[in-house]
Amino acid sequence: MTDREPIEVTNLDIYGNDVIPWSRPREILKTSPSRLDITFFLGTAQPDGRPHSSGVGALWNDSEMYIVSGPETRKSRNLAANPACTISVRLEGIDIVLEGEAKRVTDQPTLEKVAQLYRESGWPAEAKGDAFTAPYSAPSAGKPPWWVYRFTFDTAFGVATAEPNGATRWRFD
Repeated sequence: MTDREPIEVTNLDIYGNDVIPWSRPREILKTSPSRLDITFFLGTAQPDGRPHSSGVGALWNDSEMYIVSGPETRKSRNLAANPACTISVRLEGIDIVLEGEAKRVTDQPTLEKVAQLYRESGWPAEAKGDAFTAPYSAPSAGKPPWWVYRFTFDTAFGVATAEPNGATRWRFD
């Protein structure tokens, strides 16, 4: 996939600021696809409808985001029942919420590509079978193997926390 452009842009700012161009958060995500000092938050729905949020190590590549989760974690169980989710992050100068779906990746070429990107970011992930393994992961992830998910978003919200200010919604096809 290559960089996606929004098909609809809505200015949500009530103070008269201009629309934030999608290029602003996209370029920040592209230049540092997986920085260990940035925490992304995955929002899912539990089977009874209650919300669940969890910090995840996310990786941006070609307008898609990848996350890793242990098969027995609440987030993986939630995604198995309902792939609809959100990913939120505070980037430099702009807070972003992405809405979409996370689906498990099991094909070897994608797993190898994503494992390489994680290794470049400092986490020594290896593709093994249809999942990842590594000497360590997050304390709450459980033991390997860990599942890989591709998060594809259709809507994004941005609120600038630095000049130029503004609030914008972007919709994608």
